[in-house]
Amino acid sequence: MNPLDFILHINSHLDMMVQTYGIWVYAILFLIVFAETGLVVTPFLPGDSLLFAVGAIAARGNLDPFLCAGIIMVAAFCGDNVNYWIGRTIGPKVFSRDDSFFFRKAHLEKTEQFYNKYGSRTVIMARFIPIVRTFAPFVAGIGKMPYLRFITFSFIGSALWVPICVGAGVYFGEMEVVKKNFELVILGVIAVSLLPIVFEVLKNKLGKNT
Repeated sequence: MNPLDFILHINSHLDMMVQTYGIWVYAILFLIVFAETGLVVTPFLPGDSLLFAVGAIAARGNLDPFLCAGIIMVAAFCGDNVNYWIGRTIGPKVFSRDDSFFFRKAHLEKTEQFYNKYGSRTVIMARFIPIVRTFAPFVAGIGKMPYLRFITFSFIGSALWVPICVGAGVYFGEMEVVKKNFELVILGVIAVSLLPIVFEVLKNKLGKNT
């Protein structure tokens, strides 16, 4: 299945999954969110758009919104933890050579310094930014952010992200204008979630030009 097609028509695909797999759709949702959060190689999987669509379908009574939210929160939290330990385990080996073509030991040192100073805020904010939320736990592990500190703010980020996105789908997904223009709404959700990245890029470019 084309990932772009899945994202743009996510409501149709979710409806089909509910009808085809029944209660097993909850396990599928868990796996999608877990992979998007926990595996560095799958940042293309839907995140915010998936949660919004889940809320919209739950509003029709086809899914339990509270069960969905609980399962997705657990998936996001578990994904963060797996990604963190992958980074913490593999990271030192990846950066062990100063002359590595793709990696530099100085980058690891900068990462450690960054997470020591901004780590808590980064873990929470990254949860709301596509792609960044996939890499943030990995980088936190590479930077050896204290684990207790990481899981605390990972939990806070997940506890904020899931109710906001699923809740938005529940309350707004059944509006007639949203149902008729669901693909545009999904594109809007993705665009809004990417704004922090755009602002950061513009800020860095403007900073270099001054």
